[in-house]
Amino acid sequence: MSSIAFTKNYTDHSNNQGYQFEFHCDKCGNGFRSSYAANKLGIATSFLGAAADMFGGAFGQAARAGDHLKDAMRGKAWDSAFAGAIEEIKPRFRQCRRCGHWICPEVCWNEPASMCKQCAPDLTEEKAAAQADALKSAVASQLQKKAQDADLVGDMDVSKQSAAACPHCRAALSGGKFCPECGKPVADPSACSKCKAPLAGGSKFCAECGAPR
Repeated sequence: MSSIAFTKNYTDHSNNQGYQFEFHCDKCGNGFRSSYAANKLGIATSFLGAAADMFGGAFGQAARAGDHLKDAMRGKAWDSAFAGAIEEIKPRFRQCRRCGHWICPEVCWNEPASMCKQCAPDLTEEKAAAQADALKSAVASQLQKKAQDADLVGDMDVSKQSAAACPHCRAALSGGKFCPECGKPVADPSACSKCKAPLAGGSKFCAECGAPR
């Protein structure tokens, strides 16, 4: 048999029961799967193996002989099946004479240029892609600006320090004047609970009214 040439991008789905190959476009990776070709020797060996499991004896010896014969013939049988699969699938692809890649004509082939779209891009597709990229960029930019301009804190007074946990039960706080767990009022640790004057860090009494912290 002469040497076989088609494409490096293929997947072998063969097994002991038969042969099948899937050939892929060098650009997009999609492709076509060849028709399933049964391995008659493999099927016969499977029947012998099943009979050997049931009856043993001569069937078992025949099954083992079939395995050895199948192993000996596997290379030639595989090459023959592979050549047949190539003959079946090769017409479904085009080879770009510039880069040498095998290309699916439905998606990746530029028919007017007789080259793949990687070597000869389709101008209409490139224009549409450029417009889509520009649109995505503009939308992302406008959404970012709108998010930056949006008032996300409302009337929250960010000048005052807020406690992350209730000073009474240590439950997590999510805002508000009362603890959602124990219901006790949540005092602002940076302001006097009586006169609302700012409290110095670590002080036990208010410097303005003398109230305990």
